[in-house]
Amino acid sequence: MQNNEQHNEPYHRRRPRKKPRYDRLVGAAIVGVVAICAIAFLVHTLLKKETATPTKSTTISQSQKSTEKTKASSVQTSETKKDKNLPDSKSTDWELVLVNRDHPKEEMSPDVVQIDNIWVDSRIADATEQFLAAAQAINPAEHLISGYRSVAYQTTLYEQYVDQEIAADPSLDREAAEKKVQTYSQPPTKSEHQTGLAIDLSDVDSLNESTTAEQVAAIAPEYGFVLRFPEGGAASTGVDYEDWHFRYVGVANAKYMTEHHLTLEDYLKLLDKN
Repeated sequence: MQNNEQHNEPYHRRRPRKKPRYDRLVGAAIVGVVAICAIAFLVHTLLKKETATPTKSTTISQSQKSTEKTKASSVQTSETKKDKNLPDSKSTDWELVLVNRDHPKEEMSPDVVQIDNIWVDSRIADATEQFLAAAQAINPAEHLISGYRSVAYQTTLYEQYVDQEIAADPSLDREAAEKKVQTYSQPPTKSEHQTGLAIDLSDVDSLNESTTAEQVAAIAPEYGFVLRFPEGGAASTGVDYEDWHFRYVGVANAKYMTEHHLTLEDYLKLLDKN
């Protein structure tokens, strides 16, 4: 009988598990928290310092902004003061209609009435009579020479002037003759006499030979008129000085224009800006 050999495997004893060292974990956690707090405190301190103490460039920038704001406020205040007396008018108001070589108009056919020997827009009849009376108080010889002209009449008048210039100087061609005429009379559709708001008033029937033109021009604004083509105004009007040509624009407008030495062209630009 064969004996079976038993192979006894060696017995392995299990090592007891080591207990976790909670004291070490707690210590590490405390160290981490302290480190985080220290970093947070350092960052907070640096940020607070930067906020409390602006850099030189920041200070300069703020100073520049303050200066620019002050300047802008000063300019705005200056402009407000400069224009505070500007009449409440619009460039489209009927009494401010503009007719010149750059702004031609076809026949306007205003409702006209006769004052002495001329015709004017009925809306300025009273002002024209009062202005004439005041001018005659200065010089009894003051009289009305011209007022409303239709486009047809202006065409005839303009052609006569051109022919006269050529007759006086045969070396002139038509273009040169027209250029001379336009210093004292405008082509049809480009003369404000067709508005019925313009009058020629003088003590003589010759242009720029009046002995009382300056005194008459000085009182014109009281009645709503301005000297339409003043000395030094040709750059904006395109017309040389005319001592007898007055234009009705309304009392407030006339006073402002005269006080500020503005031609109608300049005044309309000012109104459009405000």
